[in-house]
Amino acid sequence: MLSKLQTGDPAVARDSMQIQSSRGDVIAGKLLLLVVALLICIGIVVVYSSGAGWAENKYSSSEYFLWRQLFFSGVGILTIVLFAGLDYHIFQKISKFLLFASIVLLTMLLLLKVVGVISGAARWIGYGPLKFQVSDFAKYALIFHFSRLISEKQTYIKDLHNTYLPLVIILVTVVALIALEPNFSTASLIALIGFIMMFIGGVNFRYLLTTVALFIPVGAVYAMIAPYRVARLVSFFSGDEKGMSYQVLQALIGLGNGGLFGLGIGASKQRELYLPLSYNDFVFVVIGEEYGFLGALVVLLLFSAFFVCGLIIAKHAPDNFGKFVASGITIAITLFAFINIAVATHVLPTTGVALPFISYGGTALIFNSLGVGILVSISRYKKKKQMESVADPELSEGGRS
Repeated sequence: MLSKLQTGDPAVARDSMQIQSSRGDVIAGKLLLLVVALLICIGIVVVYSSGAGWAENKYSSSEYFLWRQLFFSGVGILTIVLFAGLDYHIFQKISKFLLFASIVLLTMLLLLKVVGVISGAARWIGYGPLKFQVSDFAKYALIFHFSRLISEKQTYIKDLHNTYLPLVIILVTVVALIALEPNFSTASLIALIGFIMMFIGGVNFRYLLTTVALFIPVGAVYAMIAPYRVARLVSFFSGDEKGMSYQVLQALIGLGNGGLFGLGIGASKQRELYLPLSYNDFVFVVIGEEYGFLGALVVLLLFSAFFVCGLIIAKHAPDNFGKFVASGITIAITLFAFINIAVATHVLPTTGVALPFISYGGTALIFNSLGVGILVSISRYKKKKQMESVADPELSEGGRS
């Protein structure tokens, strides 16, 4: 091998240069792991701090949320390790099955709601502690299958009947089933993820604009049907404290209490049963109150770093499927993060979107960990194959002697 490099063998030199170019991709994967590890650690600390009062009041143990979050975090880390070592192309092979299973589960939830087995929002399936939120599963199933279809249809990606309509039909089916749970915020975000993936994939932009133009009024009408969604919009556009909802007002008070440096670890005042869901949807408020503007800024920078690392991995992915999967996962996690933060800071109306890796809960954490594992798998795959081709130059020449 060394002699071939010294004599200037073009195939070996080319593969060596490719290995050098892939170092940034591998570094992005390692940095991504560091960012996620920090976010998970922040989540454990903040969930305990923000949920201790609620846990004591409801479960007679201030450590109830802490131990469960530690367990979920452990499962999440194992999930990352497991899927980082797998060939991500397995999801290309089973994407159709995953999408079909998600549609069946979403339909089953609605049927259980119709017959009265489930009352209220039909979002969870399972029994006892073994429950998961089906929309999280459907989101990743959609990303996998969209990536497969978009990568396979690149030669005729701008075709209306063979490419765009099949993608839109799949997207509308999943989004409609989630919206009927009802879970309008998650349905809207999944629709946005689907449209962004189609845009990145190169579908006809005019078709996208036409569909979005049709979706907006339909979504607006559906949003206005539910009185609680109308109340959230009225509260958001209210110009004074009297018009704000109790939850939003308490969130803004908490962020104001934090100032620049925060009140200190465990010193949040809003967590003492003032701010509902302080350990979940509004966990960012507790971060801002206890760690101040600087602490909140660190969290924003971590999610920004996650976004950049994900884009680097997508850009250097070894194939189109890896590129679109990495793009979809990166967009999904980052979008949910910044929507949660925007709601907590009253930039957007109140929605039920958790902060990835930080908010209390197992389903979102485990599925997002699955996504991270796949991103790491994509970042490592290229280098692994390149190392194999350099070790055996015949592989890089397709077996020619």
